[in-house]
Amino acid sequence: MCVTTVDLFRLGLQIKQVQQRKQVAVDAVLAPLGASFSQWIVLRIIAAHPGSSGHVLAQLTFQTDQSFGALASRLAERGLVERTPGPGRSLLHRLTAAGFDLLERCDPLVAEALNDQFGILDDAELGQLQTILERVLGDVRTTDAATPSAQRHRYS
Repeated sequence: MCVTTVDLFRLGLQIKQVQQRKQVAVDAVLAPLGASFSQWIVLRIIAAHPGSSGHVLAQLTFQTDQSFGALASRLAERGLVERTPGPGRSLLHRLTAAGFDLLERCDPLVAEALNDQFGILDDAELGQLQTILERVLGDVRTTDAATPSAQRHRYS
């Protein structure tokens, strides 16, 4: 049992509130492009991990296989993602040129929304927050979606 004077339930709710505000803010700036926060994350992860199976991508985006598959299907119907047969019953995913284009248009809007959300913190505070969250997450690794546009030449 953790012994602390900090109200951990309140802290947990505050973390959830920050996450919810971030998602609402990002959804708002992406809506005019016909995109959402969830779709943006999936596009970034596919761009960073082209040719990956739906199962792997579901894990990287913190979704179930079924949820990821439904979202990837919608993105494929819009011509943003290409899905090709892989080993067994798996489908492999890559961004199309249209997917890269949408991602490039979304990235600055997301950056602006995140800056609006976290801009009250200076670089040192942001670094501390990131270090604390990484420590709390322990062995859980967040994905580095790098710069998807740098991979455009291979897949467009």
